[in-house]
Amino acid sequence: MISFQTLLFALFGGIFPALLWLWFWLKEDKKRPEPRGLIILTFIAGMVAVPLVLPFEKFFDVRFSGILVIILWAATEEIFKFAGAYFAVLKRKEMDEPVDAVIYMITIALGFAALENTLFLLNPLTHGDFVNTIINGNLRFLGATLLHTLSSAAIGVMIALSFYRKKILKKTYVFFGLILAIVLHTLFNFFIMKESGSQMLIVFFFVWIGIIILILLFEKIKRIRNPNKLSIK
Repeated sequence: MISFQTLLFALFGGIFPALLWLWFWLKEDKKRPEPRGLIILTFIAGMVAVPLVLPFEKFFDVRFSGILVIILWAATEEIFKFAGAYFAVLKRKEMDEPVDAVIYMITIALGFAALENTLFLLNPLTHGDFVNTIINGNLRFLGATLLHTLSSAAIGVMIALSFYRKKILKKTYVFFGLILAIVLHTLFNFFIMKESGSQMLIVFFFVWIGIIILILLFEKIKRIRNPNKLSIK
């Protein structure tokens, strides 16, 4: 039986770091911030995706093995995160500039990571293992949370780059963005399961390199303008 105090600590350890990262990314778009209500809705949609994903992952775990399971896990999580963002916000009129897609995809990823991290922290907390809780929390703050951010942001970047293009090209960009997200997620999970100790830090290092690239792309995307409006001028 999980006590209320244990659940509270797990929720704090899972959600608070995700909110810190969300605050960081929202500051990157402070000139034209997104509606707070839509940010909250998208974050919650990311959290809701977690219990929807779990039955599929358990099914794959029973029916398949090896690298195929890792690929299916990654694909399921990325598809559900994208679907959550699509139905929650990506179809709305508030999606009026390319950078919005990146912001919302990052937001849904952090919502997903928040609840996923909470579930990971519950087990050691339930057994009173506070040392492992702190270690797991820090590792997920530095690694898994950023991985979710990076993989979902890959889709957001593709949406942003195709924002003013024809419909068929938009779909093509989104498809390749989803493939890229699944590949990144699969590689991370594969190496995390395979490696340990200091070698795990190497995996985290490459995730951080990806985040730096994402920040650079974010700045480039903020400068994208509608070519039709430019030609009118």
